[in-house]
Amino acid sequence: MDEITVKINGKEFCAHQGQTILEVARANGIFIPSLCHHRKTQNIGACRVCMVEVEGARSLVASCCMPVSPGMVIRTDTQKVRDAQRMVVELLWASGDHNCLTCDQNGCCELQDLIYRLNIDAPRFAITPPGYAHDKTGVMISRDPNKCVLCGRCIEACNNVVVNEVLSFAHRGTHVQVACDYNLPMGTSKCVQCGECVQICPVGAITDKKAHGGGRPWELEKYDTTCPYCGVGCQVTVHVNRAENRIVKVTGREVPPNDGMLCVKGRYGYEFPSSPDRLTQPMIKKNGKHVPVSWDEALDYTADRIRKIIDRDGPDVFSAFGSGRVPNETNYAIMKFTRAVVKTNNVDHCART
Repeated sequence: MDEITVKINGKEFCAHQGQTILEVARANGIFIPSLCHHRKTQNIGACRVCMVEVEGARSLVASCCMPVSPGMVIRTDTQKVRDAQRMVVELLWASGDHNCLTCDQNGCCELQDLIYRLNIDAPRFAITPPGYAHDKTGVMISRDPNKCVLCGRCIEACNNVVVNEVLSFAHRGTHVQVACDYNLPMGTSKCVQCGECVQICPVGAITDKKAHGGGRPWELEKYDTTCPYCGVGCQVTVHVNRAENRIVKVTGREVPPNDGMLCVKGRYGYEFPSSPDRLTQPMIKKNGKHVPVSWDEALDYTADRIRKIIDRDGPDVFSAFGSGRVPNETNYAIMKFTRAVVKTNNVDHCART
C-alpha cells in the first residue's frame, strides 16, 4: 500500500491510501468518539459522533467515512469539534430510555462511556422515552427499541457479516426502528438467534435473555477458551459468576477462526458445566446401583468387559463412535483403537448433515 503523511493535532503520522481518518487516529492512540463504527462492518457514518475538523473542508466531517489524503491536516480536539460531539451524544441520550440502573450493559455501554468521557452532566433536552414495547419473543435474545441509538451496527452485522439478512430499518422520521424481516416480532421472524447483533450492539438495545440478572459486567470473571461443540475451534470468552459457580454468558473472541461469530449452540448452550446431572467421576453399576469408583478401576473394568465380549462373540460386535466435541487427536485414537486393537472397521463419527 502507498504510504502517505497526515497531520493530526499538530503531529505528523504515517498512513496508507484507503485508510479513514478514524482508523489512522485509533492506530496512533488518538481518541475520536464513535458509536456506529466497528471494524467488522462497513463505514456507516450514521451516528455522526466522530466529527472532526479537516483543513479546507467547508464543515466538520465524519472521520469514519473520510479517507485520508497526502498532507491532510486534521484537528480532533478543538472546541468546535467537542461541542458538536457533545451535541450529538446529548441528542442520542435524550431520544431514548437509557436507564443505566436496570440495564444489563451498565459498565460496558459505549454511550455511557462517551457521556462520561465528554464530561456531559445532563442533556440540554427533555428526555422523552419513545414508549416502544419490548420484544421478548426471541428464544435467546431480548430487544428494547427504547435504548436503540439507530447506529445500524446490528443491521450491518446481520446482513453483511453473518449474512442472515433479518434486520433492517423500518418506518420513517422520528419513528425509525430496527425491525426483523417485515417488522415482525423476532420470535416469528427467520432469525436463527446467532447473537451477532447482541455482541455488536454498543448499548443495551439487544441483549442476551439468559444473562439478565446474572451479574454486572465488572462482577463477572472472564476466561478465554475454545467452544466445545464442533471441530471448527471457535474462540470464545466465558463470563463466570464465581459466587454462583456458573457461566452467565458467552461472547465470541475477534480472532481466527471465527472473528467473534458464534452459532446458537456456541453462544447459548453453556448450562451443561453447572448441570446437577453432570457426571463428575467414573461410576460402575454394582448390585443394580451406580457407585463411584476410581479411574483405574473403571478403565480396568471396561477393558476386561470389552476383551471378554470380543473373545466370545468376535470383534464385529464392537463399534466406536467419535465426537465433534473432542480434538482430532482423540478421534484418531478412537479410530486406531477400533481398527488396530479390536480388529473391526465399525467406527463412525457424529459429523452428519
